Amino acid sequence: AGMRFFLQYVGCFFAFFSTGFLIASTWTDCWMVNADDSLEVSTKCRGLWWECVTNVFDGIQTCDEYDSIFAEHPVKLVLTRAMMITADILAGFGVLFLVLGLDCVKFLPDEPLIKLRICLVSGVTLLIAGLPGITGSVWYAVDVYVERSSLVFHNVFLGIQYKFGWSCWLGMAGSLGCFLSGALLTCCMYLFRETSSGRLHSAYSLRKGYSSAGTIVTNVHLPSSQTATAKMYAVDTRV
Repeated sequence: AGMRFFLQYVGCFFAFFSTGFLIASTWTDCWMVNADDSLEVSTKCRGLWWECVTNVFDGIQTCDEYDSIFAEHPVKLVLTRAMMITADILAGFGVLFLVLGLDCVKFLPDEPLIKLRICLVSGVTLLIAGLPGITGSVWYAVDVYVERSSLVFHNVFLGIQYKFGWSCWLGMAGSLGCFLSGALLTCCMYLFRETSSGRLHSAYSLRKGYSSAGTIVTNVHLPSSQTATAKMYAVDTRV
């Protein structure tokens, strides 16, 4: 039981922070950052929803939002948005299921197997959430790197060259955390479910055996007692 509690809390820790990392990466503005900041007087960051410029000397930041979501955007931007939002929603549901499945939460306290199944559902949901998260963040990073490398290879200088920033790293870290917490909750908790099921089955078989034995003993003693009583009545009748 102590090991099961430990795994639940470790999985809850990773799931909580991984979901926070995914949400933060989706709604922050530094998926791309200018690589030549030593030559610039400002730091330029591009996110999924807006672009911000921060002055190096006074720290003043100005942000410009992109056009409406119905406007034409690059495929990289649109697909990354869709995958990160999907990962956020799935990870949120995974954390919610996990909280309901914790043993310290007073939800279905008399149904330990149901709570274990809820933890399994949470683990599967977190595993699924990590897939679009890691796909979107890694694909965005690779696309930025390939674009920058192709410009360097062809000796093209457009004034600003970008590399992937800390928001992209947050997306990768959150996705890997979802995979880790999901693996803990599915693989390890499945073993505990098998153990708990075996114990319940053994207890039920033992109870059934005791009841069957009691019935046999009762059935065995009844005829003997009835026979003794009949003999008694027979002796009294003779007398």
